[in-house]
Amino acid sequence: MFKKLRTIIYHVDDIEKAAQWYTQVTGIAPYFVEPFYVGFDINGYELGLDPNPTFASPGNNQSVAYWAVDNIRDVVKQLAAAGAVIQSEVTNVGGPIEVAVVLDPFGNAVGLIEGA
Repeated sequence: MFKKLRTIIYHVDDIEKAAQWYTQVTGIAPYFVEPFYVGFDINGYELGLDPNPTFASPGNNQSVAYWAVDNIRDVVKQLAAAGAVIQSEVTNVGGPIEVAVVLDPFGNAVGLIEGA
């Protein structure tokens, strides 16, 4: 049924600031830029920014998508320095797998995972 994570869409209140922030923290420029949607290709996965608040309310994230990273502690520090808020510190969840969650400046939970 499910094959793989294909797209994660973050709802943002300022799409221009969000596009700048994600360009800064990922080092990747968006491939699609319109007032209604900004899309990034992150190693074959879509990170989308959507300014339409119809289906979202800040602070009520009920799910978290986790992005694979190589050095989770460094990534958490870099994101915090760029304005993210640490929601869940780096935690070992078994064996070599560590996870953390930060909130981007627009209220979205961004999961990070290393070692999976």
